[in-house]
Amino acid sequence: MRVSVSDAKAQLTDLVKRAEAGDEVILTRHGHEVARLVPVAVAANASHRRILMEKAKASAAGKAHPGPDAARSQDFLYGDDGLPA
Repeated sequence: MRVSVSDAKAQLTDLVKRAEAGDEVILTRHGHEVARLVPVAVAANASHRRILMEKAKASAAGKAHPGPDAARSQDFLYGDDGLPA
């Protein structure tokens, strides 16, 4: 939705409600976009972040497959003398 700044002055409360509901409200001046009304994202508190991290860890634990040890992953390229095979 595009609204001129001068029209927005008269209907600011309604425009804010529409933005909170998810509508994109763009303010224009002389036909050029100058501002956008968007809802403020709610910052998660520490306990909510901890719960999300635990869910992510639990989800990843079932998907991860252990690979070779990084320190030994290229050993097959070298002989017993330490030179390239």
